[in-house]
Amino acid sequence: MEFTVKANLIDVVSKDIYPAEVIISNKKIASIKRIEESLDTYILPGFIDAHVHIESSMLVPSEFARIAVKHGTVGTISDPHEIANVLGIAGVDYMIDNARQVPFHFYFGAPSCVPATNFETAGAVINSNDIDELLSRKEIVYLAEMMNFPGVIYKDEEVLKKIAFAKKHNRPIDGHAPGLIGETMKNYFDAGISTDHECFGYEEALEKLKHWVKIMIREGSAAKNFDTLIPLLEDFPEQIMFCCDDKHPDNLIESHLNDHVKRALKEGHDLYNVLRAASYNVIHHYNLPIGLLQIGDNADFIEIDNTEDFNILKTYISGDLVAENNTSFIQPIKSEIINNFHCNVKQASDFKIKSEGEKIRIIETLDGQLITHEIHANTLNINGYAESNTGEDILKIAVVNRYNDAPVAVAFIKNFGLKDGAIASCVAHDCHNIVVVGTNDNDICKAVNAIIKAKGGISLATKTEEMVLELPIAGIMTNLPAEQVAESYIKLDRRAKELGSKLRAPYMSLSFMALLVIPELKLSDKGLFNGKSFEFTDVFI
Repeated sequence: MEFTVKANLIDVVSKDIYPAEVIISNKKIASIKRIEESLDTYILPGFIDAHVHIESSMLVPSEFARIAVKHGTVGTISDPHEIANVLGIAGVDYMIDNARQVPFHFYFGAPSCVPATNFETAGAVINSNDIDELLSRKEIVYLAEMMNFPGVIYKDEEVLKKIAFAKKHNRPIDGHAPGLIGETMKNYFDAGISTDHECFGYEEALEKLKHWVKIMIREGSAAKNFDTLIPLLEDFPEQIMFCCDDKHPDNLIESHLNDHVKRALKEGHDLYNVLRAASYNVIHHYNLPIGLLQIGDNADFIEIDNTEDFNILKTYISGDLVAENNTSFIQPIKSEIINNFHCNVKQASDFKIKSEGEKIRIIETLDGQLITHEIHANTLNINGYAESNTGEDILKIAVVNRYNDAPVAVAFIKNFGLKDGAIASCVAHDCHNIVVVGTNDNDICKAVNAIIKAKGGISLATKTEEMVLELPIAGIMTNLPAEQVAESYIKLDRRAKELGSKLRAPYMSLSFMALLVIPELKLSDKGLFNGKSFEFTDVFI
């Protein structure tokens, strides 16, 4: 198949713009000819998300791709860490097999931390020998985020073996080092780790950039670091990449990396610096065969109206027109259901916590951040039990082991804002146990049991209602169309806010409250955990 495109070509390699006639033949850029014509539209390389967990969209890869191409995305660097924590290598295989069925460039990583820590219960283990096997596959292009930064710094044997296997296979190693600075930061990255998407402060990112780390500017559904970090693009354009990390379905329907690009250009950043952060830098760092609109390249490119509004008109992948004017030509794929869910329904009494002190440690949620703070407050003691205090916005949080029946871990959290009811999810990084926040034990139990009965999902419960978005694939994804998933998610999100939550994305924020590798205070199915000292701590002071 051969066809011709005439448009103003934005060459991110030579940093030039000129009217061009481009011939595409056999999925490749066959020729590029400068012409003397006045043309209305522009073509440029398609976008690549430098770090994303497809599973966080609650969609299988094929469905994620169907929506992402509308926004000019042609590929992703995808860490299948979430499904791997549920199903191990079988989960990674599932993602690869599903991704193969659609015209989209999925590049997967070997999940380096399954489980992320030994302080929680996961559904599987991926050891260093498994990493060696995964990295030998052509679909696996990097060692995914090394979340166990203490293991790197203190030279844990198994962690170092995984890094050594990445070097053996000549694969890049992704980092995960929130707040790490000084000598510990240097020791971590000197192990061979080359990127970080977890910077939440400007000075932290600047120090890492000066140590030649590649920094990914993240803007997802919960973690939003764009405004803080985008000024770094001007002085370090070769070391910056754009990523979303986690994108819930309602947000993915609205935008993807095109939002990064539009915002950066609106702030006055150089066009080529911006576009390279969304394509060129990613391709070169991960050595990807995705095209950059050069002769002989794969025909992966997008067409836009102009460089001010930057509306995506068309998206091409391997010479195929996969989207035009917000219509995707990728067809939905019916995906099989695989899962690992083995706990029984709970009783309200399972969520009671005996009062053992006058003060409690509280997880303070920060809107738009994955980090939390530890704060203290007086215990609300009712009949010998510590209870939620809605007047002070101190609510009960619990994590339920989904892989077997075990005692429920219970603690307290601030800033979720609920005045009634409970919200729950087993999209709960990293092990995807069930995490729930609520105002009373009955509603907490009701929300949890809705997920247990569905063997995965997100839910909301009050005394008079129950809502659930079922996620039967690994308990974290569905094979339903993205639009239907987004509609259900929006209803849950809206209802949570009607019940009092002031968080921009209460369910996405909830999903990170069991993420132990992000400081400061989190809750696993085994108890309250201090992410700074990397040890369990007591609820009561």
